[in-house]
Formats: sequence, C-alpha cells, structure tokens
Amino acid sequence: AYARFVESERERLGPDHPLFVTQYMLQALPGAGRLFTPAQLAQLAGDHPRRHAPDGEGAGLVAGLDLGGEGAGEHDATVLTLATVEPRLIAGVAQPVLRIVEHVRWAGVPLAELQLQLADLCGRVWGVRRLVVDATGLGAGVASFLAAALGPGVVEPFIFSGPSKSRLGYELLAAVSAGRLRMYAGDGSAEGAEFWAQVRACRREVGAGQALRFGVPAAEGHDDYVMSLALLARAGAGAGAPPCSAVLEAGDVLAGW
Repeated sequence: AYARFVESERERLGPDHPLFVTQYMLQALPGAGRLFTPAQLAQLAGDHPRRHAPDGEGAGLVAGLDLGGEGAGEHDATVLTLATVEPRLIAGVAQPVLRIVEHVRWAGVPLAELQLQLADLCGRVWGVRRLVVDATGLGAGVASFLAAALGPGVVEPFIFSGPSKSRLGYELLAAVSAGRLRMYAGDGSAEGAEFWAQVRACRREVGAGQALRFGVPAAEGHDDYVMSLALLARAGAGAGAPPCSAVLEAGDVLAGW
C-alpha cells in the first residue's frame, strides 16, 4: 500500500520535485541552483500554437497576473499568462493540464488604466473562469477591482511573502514535473523569447525547513514571466473538474417492516 502511495506521489509531483526527492528518495538537495532542470524545461515545452484571440469554442480559461510598477521609467512589467484547461486523471486524482495560449505584457501603464484593460480582456474577450492576481502592495486595489468586475469566485488575490512564495514555487515545480504545464510552440515572438530566457535564468535556494526562494538575479534580467507562470499554475490547480456524483436509488427502505 505504501509503495502505491509513493508511486502516486511520484506521478503527482514528478520525480525531480524537491519534496519527492527529500521525503521519498531521502536525498539531500544542494543549497542553490537553477529552478528548473533540463528535463523540466523539456517538459514545459509544448507543441500547440499560440492564440492571440479566443478560438470561438467558448471554453473558459485560467490566468496568472503578475503586476509590475507604473510610470514611464518603470522597467518591471505586468504580465498576464492565459491557458486552456485539459482534464486528466492521474492515479485517480484530477490533475488538469494547462496549455499556455497567450502572453500579454504592459510596461509603465498606470494601474487605473491597466485594470480597465484587464477587466475587458479577462472578462469579455477571453472569458477567464479563474484568475490569480499578485495582490501585494498596490496590487491589492487591482485585485479588488477585478474581483468586482469579473464576478464572484473568479479572482484569487495572492500576497507574496516568504512562506507563501515558497508554497507557490513548490506548486509550480509540481505542475511542471508532472507534465501539467506546457508552453506554446516557438513563434519567434519577443514574449516567447523573454519567457524562455527567464525560466532558464531563474535560480532557487532551499533554506531552513525546506523553504524555497526563487527568482532571476537582478543582473540577469526580470522574473515577471516566471511569477506570472507560477500564479497560472495556482489558478489551474483550483480549476479542475468537480468530483463526479451520482444518485443511488435506495428503493422503499420500509418495505418488509
């Protein structure tokens, strides 16, 4: 029974996930290194096309939104990552596969203007059914606005802290390692090139209590695409199909009394 449980955890987390490596393989992790292994980068690469607009099928999408600064001199961008959700069962557990279909990037746009664009894109244009938003600092106001604009149950505000970012990083690694998160095929775009540059440059450090810190060193660029990807993975984890249910006819329970 324990062997079956370990195998189900391997399928759910992936063989390279830090929690699986330390808890089940009993191997120590190095203190620092790249966030993604070459194998995980290969898993992240998909072969589906990018879509700049909905395909008309009417299926709701999920999205992750990492908010940057505002103003003409601000270099940290706002990145919205959108993905379709493909239901899949792994060891009897629903583990949806997310296929990234679009990236939208803004730099230096005032938040009051940006939140109106985001509400229209996520609501009317793409029909997003679940959106996880960076609600740290000024992002709290944007998250609140989007929650009101998109309706109940759509928006999850996410506040970055040491513990919460660690959990987010582990969720991201689990999604990638289990083959549940896939990038669109190379299209020669600036967004695609920046995405791959950031995920390859992203570093990790595992501290006390297996706390995970990750990001791109300032000297090597930004990590807005990586954070948007992590928020997308969280959005997808909460967008699986609800458990199946059935009504069993009991008949006349008083018959024969």
